Parts: sequence; C-alpha cells; structure tokens
Amino acid sequence: MLRLRRPIPLWWALCCAAASMSLCYALWWSVTRGDAEERILGPLVLPSPAETFARFHSLWYDADLPENTLVSLRRVAIGFGLAVLIGVPVGVLCGCFSSVNAFFAPLTIFGRNAPMAALLFLTFALFGSTTERQKYMFIFLSCVAFIVGDAAEAVRDVGSQYVDTAYTLGANRLQVILKVLFPLALPSIFNSLRLLFGLAFGYIMLAEVVTTGGKAGGLGYILNLAETRGANRPYIILVVLIIPAVALGIDRALYWIQRQLFPYRYGGRGYLRRGVQAMLRGGEDLKSFFFTAAPADQFPAPGNGPRESAGEAR
Repeated sequence: MLRLRRPIPLWWALCCAAASMSLCYALWWSVTRGDAEERILGPLVLPSPAETFARFHSLWYDADLPENTLVSLRRVAIGFGLAVLIGVPVGVLCGCFSSVNAFFAPLTIFGRNAPMAALLFLTFALFGSTTERQKYMFIFLSCVAFIVGDAAEAVRDVGSQYVDTAYTLGANRLQVILKVLFPLALPSIFNSLRLLFGLAFGYIMLAEVVTTGGKAGGLGYILNLAETRGANRPYIILVVLIIPAVALGIDRALYWIQRQLFPYRYGGRGYLRRGVQAMLRGGEDLKSFFFTAAPADQFPAPGNGPRESAGEAR
C-alpha cells in the first residue's frame, strides 16, 4: 500500500479518508471534553462536537441555512459565469497569438497576484458595499485572470503537429483555432474551471460580510452575524463544515460531467459526449435540409436560355 506512485483500491482510499476524519474529530473532542472550566479550550473559543451539532436544527430553521446557501451559490454562479464568458475567449486568443498575450499579460499578472481584500474594497468603491452587482463583480475580478491564464496555457500545450496537419489539409487560421486548438485544449480548460469554481465559492464569504440585512444574506452573512454574537459560535463551526461539503458535492458533479464529456482524457463512459455529438449532427442535418443549393441545371447560365431561331423571328 506504500509503493511509490502506485494506485490504491477504492476501499483502501475510503479507509484512509475515514481515518483522517476520525483523527480530526478525536482531536476536537479531546480539547473540548469535560466541563467548561476543565477544558483546554473553553466553549466560547471552540464548542464541543455535541454542543456544535446540537445547534444544527437552529441553524437550519432560525438562520435559514438552505436559502442562504442558495443565495451564495447564485452569486458565485453569476459572477463566475461572467468570468468564463470573457476569460475563456480571451485566454484562447492569448494562447494563439503572442501579441495578444503580451497585451493582456500585465492585466493577468496583476489579477492573479492582487490581494482579495484589495479587490473587495475596490468593488465596494465602484459598485457599492451592499448591492448584488458588487458580489458578482468581486467574484468576476477574483477569477477572470486565472481563467485567462489557464486557458492560454491549455492552448499553448496543444502539440504543433496538430496545427501543421490542419494547415496541410487546407484549413485556414480561423478553422485551426475553432476546430483544432480550442477542441484539443477544452478538456484542460474545463478541468481548470472546475477547480476555480471551488475557489470562487470560498471567495464569496468575503463579499457577503457586508449585506443589507435580512435572512437571505448568504453564508457569509451567517458567519458575520455569528461572530458578533458569542452565543452563536457553533454556527461558525457548522458553516465552516458545510461550505467544504457543498463545494465537494459540486466538484464531484462537475467531475462527472467532465468525465462524460471527455472520456478519452478522464476515463468516463462518454454519455454526454455522445449526446452533444448527436445534437451537432442533428444541427448539421437541419442546416443542410434548409440551405441545400439547387442543382445547376435548374438555373441556366446567362445566354443559354431558349431563343427564337432566325426563321421564326422572320
């Protein structure tokens, strides 16, 4: 089981994961066991597991956990979707053309290294501190530079032999980009987007620190409210546990989609890929049905139409 870089069975991987979680739970229990005066960490610093999970019912109903979770997911989806719509095309162009990459290089370097707190206050100043637009733009600014850089790198990683073969077969530059470089880079781009979405879900907590109030302020609002009220400290622990669980569920769903779209790269059965291919073939058939050119003999060339003979004209 300890051979270097050897795969392990699924059952052993699950046992290792369970052992890790059990060790963390045992450490949490050991520093919070006993009466409040006898603990290593008091209940105001770190509640015990029993005290924490006993407040889950209150978090679910009183703090409206489901609605706040959906609010946070909606904000992440809109902001991240906007970053994908802009970042992927720009990244593909950067990977295809060195001049375009040089033009966007200062912006991507700045965006990848800018502190999140600085971007947060910048969006406060530009879009207001309590608006939904500020939440969307914060996620957009936090992710778009990473998307551009990863998409460009994925395009550059495509082997030059594919481009040479396409040119040999008569493809033009646009066809090489749309039918060779982008499709071959798409598996790596999708994998990068899957990982970045989990990062964006963590960033939204910063943007939700300042809200207009009310129950539907997002998970960040629950954390901020619990921090101002010492009695709700178990809420913080529960939300900290819930956020990775939700992110993991989304990641596994996206990974399943990724395997079905790109089975040749990630080993799936290709259900979604076959569905997409069937839709594309149906679209091509529909296009050919409506835009088929008429046979040439239906439209005689100029000057070849029926004419009167000289005898008939006279």
